[in-house]
Amino acid sequence: MALRTAIARLEECHVPSAPLAAELLLMDVLQQDRSWIYAHPEYELSLAQALAYAQFIERRSKGVPTQYLTGRQEFWGIEFEVGPGVLIPRPETEHVIEVALARLGPRRTQSLRIADVGTGSGCIAVALARELPQAEIIATDISAVALDYARRNSARQEVSGRIQFFESNLLDACLDASGRARSPFDLIVSNPPYVGRNDAAHLPREVREHEPAEALFAGDQGFDVYAALIEEAARALRADGIFVVEIGYNGADYVRSLLSVAPWSDLTVTRDLSGIERVISVRLTA
Repeated sequence: MALRTAIARLEECHVPSAPLAAELLLMDVLQQDRSWIYAHPEYELSLAQALAYAQFIERRSKGVPTQYLTGRQEFWGIEFEVGPGVLIPRPETEHVIEVALARLGPRRTQSLRIADVGTGSGCIAVALARELPQAEIIATDISAVALDYARRNSARQEVSGRIQFFESNLLDACLDASGRARSPFDLIVSNPPYVGRNDAAHLPREVREHEPAEALFAGDQGFDVYAALIEEAARALRADGIFVVEIGYNGADYVRSLLSVAPWSDLTVTRDLSGIERVISVRLTA
């Protein structure tokens, strides 16, 4: 009964995927999985559980993301802590991991230096640390709040000994006075802000009203970060190093134009499951 009532309330408020949201929030309140909930339709919530569930549903009906209410989101098969002030990892960003691993090829077993620019929750850095046990990773973000989440996530996955976190604009913390990396990287990955402010009105309210603007928006068209990021990556990679960057639905032509000239080569574009050009990767020419 509580689940049906919750679904009806969320649908009334035009919440996307209302049945799924209601299920996930009930699972969180009961600390049970979906199969248990449907195997026990007669279960009656305690007063405390009913109150907690009602508060969850009311907050979700007002647009608060389900992930901020439960405090977690799965990415690359790993559960990450998330909450207000940090971007919620998206499935599309898993393509950054896939492309990075593919481009590294046989080098995956070697000792590697990797930079994750704009780490947010730490999802890319942690996933790469899990996949590449010989890698040492630098993860940067301009948000102290996001870095707190990232540090906790790396500790939870027992990879914090191989990831260093810096509050930094792009790669600034890794560059010396001449603008070169103090120690060059084999791989630089990034999921930078790429939403245009001109598109803000078209975003779901969950995103527009609750996720951090600095992790979403990059100028009117969403392109403002790329030129500086690509310039710094060129100075921070070692010869033959790989750069992998996520792009927005309208960013492929612009980013491709920046990466189709020296010192870059071997450009590839990867589409997501919706057919949108989502990730661009290149090699720094030796």
